[in-house]
Amino acid sequence: MLSGELYKAFGEELFNERQKAKGLIFDFNNLHPGEVNKRNEIIRSLFGKTGHEFFIEPPFRCDYGYNIEIGEKFYSNFNLIILDCAKVKIGNNVLMASNVNIYTAGHPLDFKLRNQEFEYAYPVTIGDNVWIGGNVVVNPGITIGDNSVIGSGSIVTQNIPDNVVAVGNPCRVLRQLKGITE
Repeated sequence: MLSGELYKAFGEELFNERQKAKGLIFDFNNLHPGEVNKRNEIIRSLFGKTGHEFFIEPPFRCDYGYNIEIGEKFYSNFNLIILDCAKVKIGNNVLMASNVNIYTAGHPLDFKLRNQEFEYAYPVTIGDNVWIGGNVVVNPGITIGDNSVIGSGSIVTQNIPDNVVAVGNPCRVLRQLKGITE
């Protein structure tokens, strides 16, 4: 699965790992809003790596959890979904608006392989100081560069360089960012 090769996601081992993650996510999503420390403990036990300071608004969903790494001062608003069949690395000072979806998993174009329950997964990397607007979809294999902004409603289908504003479907660079006052 982590190698980028085709694999079958419906075997017993992967099913059990997803079920374990779902149990932790259920607990996270159903805690009282004031129980931030308990929510953060669950995320620390679920994710492969976290910074010291982060905040994820429930509800949240993921496949496995252990393939997700978040840096310092990560913030996600409601309804973050990360399908982490491959590594998802998120840098420091990253902000995500509501309804952001990060997908590492995909399915073969050949229907015969799809019908045999094969899928693939490619890693996603999001740099430092990135802001991702609401209702954004990040597809498998994407890298979003440092200091960039992804506009609301964008579908990210290609890598986004450092220091840009990118928007649209498919997401394209709109302009270069030049300084800290923008």
